[in-house]
Amino acid sequence: MSHKKPRTAALTLKDGSQYSGFAFGSLSPISGEVVFNTGLVGYPESLTDPSYSGQILVLTYPLIGNYGVPDSKGDKLELLFESSRVQISGLIISHLSPDYSHWNAMESLSHWLKKNSVPGVYGVDTRSLTKRLREEGTMLGAISQDEVLTDYFDPDEHNMVGKVSCQKIETYGSGEKRVVLIDCGCKNNIIHSLVGRGVKVVRVPWNHDLSSIEYDGIFISNGPGNPKQATTTIQSLRAALTKKKPIFGICLGNQLLALAAGADTYKLKYGHRSQNQPCLEVGTKRCFITSQNHGYAIDGKSLPKGWKPWFVNANDQTIEGIRHETLPFMSVQFHPEARPGPTDTRHLFDQFVEKL
Repeated sequence: MSHKKPRTAALTLKDGSQYSGFAFGSLSPISGEVVFNTGLVGYPESLTDPSYSGQILVLTYPLIGNYGVPDSKGDKLELLFESSRVQISGLIISHLSPDYSHWNAMESLSHWLKKNSVPGVYGVDTRSLTKRLREEGTMLGAISQDEVLTDYFDPDEHNMVGKVSCQKIETYGSGEKRVVLIDCGCKNNIIHSLVGRGVKVVRVPWNHDLSSIEYDGIFISNGPGNPKQATTTIQSLRAALTKKKPIFGICLGNQLLALAAGADTYKLKYGHRSQNQPCLEVGTKRCFITSQNHGYAIDGKSLPKGWKPWFVNANDQTIEGIRHETLPFMSVQFHPEARPGPTDTRHLFDQFVEKL
């Protein structure tokens, strides 16, 4: 990172409030939905998570960039990157480390963002900004230097899943059991978690015709935006439910499965984006610490007959998972594959594979 005098930049929220700082990464203006993440580590994984597409990410941990960005060569399923590129629209942080140090670091955070055409602002009072987002709720905002953008991009009004899904069928692993993974913005470690359990994964686009392919089970990935925008995926899942083969969903996949079953979803005030969300397994006294990144939740009162809550959030009692009472359908709102975050719930992959 250059040590020359930085250029000033600012984040302007749609309500007119402004948070000033200094520009790094790309210098291009950008707008999107402003959300915050409270994780202490894991910015390479978070920034490449497709679930953040269309969003400006605020990191609450005060020091970012101190361990740089890791090497991007090698087996993509073994990397810290959750996709092939930076997915966020912009980045807001408090302090940007001018130097980085890590045995696997290949470049600075600023250089990485610049290569990916993603603007950032550092020197921002992220504590004040996060408090506003918690009190007022998630808002649209824009990063700019000289001009102030007034036309804000709202990811909820677009099919963000179609923007991040793969464009063609891709196959991983060579196991006997064949799982169709509906790519709504899939994190790499979901694929790695399945392949590591001896499953052959066939990754298909979000709008692929499931009736044209043979499978032992369906996996619905995470992804960005409003789940109700992915109408083709919902319709495909509705038809797949009639086949009564195992289905497992994560994050957006949880919401899509609920919608396909006939339930409803709603937007949370500011979402859950952290690595320490406590989730209670319904009917037990077990509590798991989970990694989460979502802005929508399932309306528990809308669950149709035969479906029941599986997990609930211990902080706000929102639904964190559902399952069918008799059929092999289940999904969770959190991320059992982690990266970043705890691996308390990775056994859920085992449960799914056992059902195949």
